[in-house]
Amino acid sequence: MPHEIPGSLDARVAVNRLELRDDVEMSKRYDALVIGAGPAGASAAYWLAQNGHSVLVVERKRFPRDKTCGDGLTPRSVKQLTDMGLAEPLSDFHRYDGLRSIAHGVTMELAWPQHPDFPDYGYVVRRRDLDEMVAERAVKAGATLWQGCEAIEPTLENGIVTGATVKHKDTGTLENVSARYVVVADGANSRFGRALGTTRDRKYPLGMAVRGYYRSPRHDDPWIESHLDIVDRSGDHVPGYGWIFPLGDGRVNVGVGLLSTFSGWKDINTSKLMETFVDVAPSYWGLSAETAEGPVTGGKLPTGGSVTPNVGPTWIVAGDASGSINPFNGEGIAYAYETGRMVAGVVDQALTSGDGLALQQYPELLVETYGLYFKVARLFVKIIGNPAVMRELTRVGMQSRTLMEWVLRIMANLLRPDEIGPAEAAYALVEKIVALTPEP
Repeated sequence: MPHEIPGSLDARVAVNRLELRDDVEMSKRYDALVIGAGPAGASAAYWLAQNGHSVLVVERKRFPRDKTCGDGLTPRSVKQLTDMGLAEPLSDFHRYDGLRSIAHGVTMELAWPQHPDFPDYGYVVRRRDLDEMVAERAVKAGATLWQGCEAIEPTLENGIVTGATVKHKDTGTLENVSARYVVVADGANSRFGRALGTTRDRKYPLGMAVRGYYRSPRHDDPWIESHLDIVDRSGDHVPGYGWIFPLGDGRVNVGVGLLSTFSGWKDINTSKLMETFVDVAPSYWGLSAETAEGPVTGGKLPTGGSVTPNVGPTWIVAGDASGSINPFNGEGIAYAYETGRMVAGVVDQALTSGDGLALQQYPELLVETYGLYFKVARLFVKIIGNPAVMRELTRVGMQSRTLMEWVLRIMANLLRPDEIGPAEAAYALVEKIVALTPEP
């Protein structure tokens, strides 16, 4: 059956009527319309344009624009950016070697592991720089980018999504963009996705994070830093983590994050938690209210594949809009690039073959790629939602470098598929157990 936008009949008719209004201009028809020029949208646009398809990307804001994020690029992200031909411009930014983990008075520096598919380094790049760089790459590949334009609602034809009504924010002009397929990549809040009926499963973990920029004498530190035993103003431990990521330009990105698996998460004032973290951060960073640059901003992170449906007859969802954030560590950029590339692959098949059913393989691709891994992560973060359990696990972990190196490889999704070492064998056992474990 054709997929219809949920809601009242009047609402659906109103959407269809937009096609007939005098104040809506008509654009050319594209092979693909991409909603959002963040990591997922730019990735999908790049790979579709590379394959010779006509692509229009609509981005609500204008570049350069800020985005709440830790700005850290793991080896998975670097691999995707390199595949898009961005290795050289990426090298202009701050490169780091791995993670400095701190908890219970112990500091441990953990280098990124050797891996056949991913580099053993990462970068820290502000999203205002990163997103513009990747969007420009998509344009160079042949995509068209409209900035300052918002896809305000889908357009339908006989119940099938055929494009979107786009508002040019500087003039207020409405334009009806027609496309054979629509890629929804408008971020965690995904207004366009919700208009199509996507919903987040509230049983899945939801992340919450805030970050700010601070001047620091160690802005070029070769390690990103993670604190696993953060406390609130009263000194009580909170099951979350704090981070300090050096940008190499005189500043560091500082933030705190926590998950909804902690029963009291709604009562936590993340701005106050951030203030406390800055106050107790190691003195070598030189952090204080006086070194802050700009406001602290925050956002919510839908994790673990929590959003469904993620595909319809002519539309498909990628990145944060699909809930494709790693519950283990809150990483979303790599998975946005990867899902954007997956989306481009199935849309390319649909366009090349003329068979829209090619899109329906996308949910299975996601399950094959992330399904069990995300399930392990979801169960893990439910366990550590108990502050006492979180403290004990970090205490035990920080006593063993071997154990922490294994944890890093798991949490960053960098286990080696071609090797059955102790880490891989142990994780394989965990997966077998989790595969048979029903989620509450």
